Amino acid sequence: MLSPRLLRPAVCVSSRFLCTAETSRRGRAPDMAEGDPLFHVSNVRNRLRDIVGASTNWSDHQQALAERSSLSSMLATSQQDLPSRRMKDSFLEVFLPLGSEPSLREKYLTFHHTVRFGRILEDLDSLAVLISYSHTFNPELKRSPLSIVTALVDKIDMRHHVIYPDCDIKFSGHVTWVGRTSIEARMHMSQYRDGLYAPVLDATFVMVARDPENKRAAFVNPIEPDGPEEEKLLQQGEANRSRRVELSTASLLKVAPTDEERKLIHSLFLHTLDSNTVSFRSRVLPPDSVWMEDAKLKGLEICHPQERNIFNRIFGGFLMRKAYELGWANASSYGGCRPSLVAVDDILFQKPVEIGSLLMLSSQVCYTQAGYIQVRVHSEVFDPLTQQHNTTNVFHFTFCSDRLVPRVVPKTYGESMLYLDGKRHFNQTVPEL
Repeated sequence: MLSPRLLRPAVCVSSRFLCTAETSRRGRAPDMAEGDPLFHVSNVRNRLRDIVGASTNWSDHQQALAERSSLSSMLATSQQDLPSRRMKDSFLEVFLPLGSEPSLREKYLTFHHTVRFGRILEDLDSLAVLISYSHTFNPELKRSPLSIVTALVDKIDMRHHVIYPDCDIKFSGHVTWVGRTSIEARMHMSQYRDGLYAPVLDATFVMVARDPENKRAAFVNPIEPDGPEEEKLLQQGEANRSRRVELSTASLLKVAPTDEERKLIHSLFLHTLDSNTVSFRSRVLPPDSVWMEDAKLKGLEICHPQERNIFNRIFGGFLMRKAYELGWANASSYGGCRPSLVAVDDILFQKPVEIGSLLMLSSQVCYTQAGYIQVRVHSEVFDPLTQQHNTTNVFHFTFCSDRLVPRVVPKTYGESMLYLDGKRHFNQTVPEL
């Protein structure tokens, strides 16, 4: 991550926030207390509405989006027609003053006096979009013709498992890589406690640019690294892209498991056979284990206009929050504990969720090891008129318990593939134990 001190002068933000609240000195950052102009997290979505010309009013919002089709003529016909950008051009710092503004805490507070991580996911998603718009900013245009949306949450790594509800939070990030129509935004979150900002998490989002009507891909500005540090970040972004392509090619939905994985599944199968019978159908659950079919939790959401994004679809951060909360509840139920989040991995946004949809969420514990619980959440839209189901998102969460958890055991071939997929995601997230 580039140095905020070097990048701060390049930030162009119209919305400002002046902190004046009196709170505990331990959780209030000096920049808050001294009244420095800060970009408040609540202004991020307001700024996004200004950029695309959206409205906070539901009926006006629909009309404003209908008028965006006229902006198509402003799109570049090739990436070469767009000026190159530096990483500092997209750098942003955004503050969530939980320590300085007690009135904010209720929205973020859990019953156990910690911070709701689902709300943090919402803030990260909005910030990633704003960072991407900062990269593509054209001062000659009143409104951006681009529709930038989240395509993938590549990785969120937790560097500290506790987020305090009475300490100021700072988000920072910038673009680190671009393709022809895609953008990688890397963000960091830190929290002010005991006199300094301490790192909490690192996040990498992949965004895609579309035309004003969100129907086809649109070109984004190329990026030009400035110095060895930026060159290294750009190379890492390219490595991330190559890794994603490799993982997609090796998906168990496309190719058979490896020899090692096949042996593992057969070993699990043999350990569940009833030794008193000579039958493939007679299965016995091993000690300290749970059948995978008994490690599920489901939920349903009616998608109301209140949860819309600036393009009149359901906000991706809302989907992540609901999926995370369901996944956490499933891990908590499975382990009999209050688990901590270790990582969020490979959240894929396959289709947008329309307002008014019935969103069905299904959470599955798919792999366990020692005190770790790997959870997969599948979301789909159900149309009651046609009775059709369409997958919209797949989420992967790694949780950690303060105790050993039962081993989850697959019974069917489909469950075995979920088990292997969960193991793959776990191995990418957690170093070998």
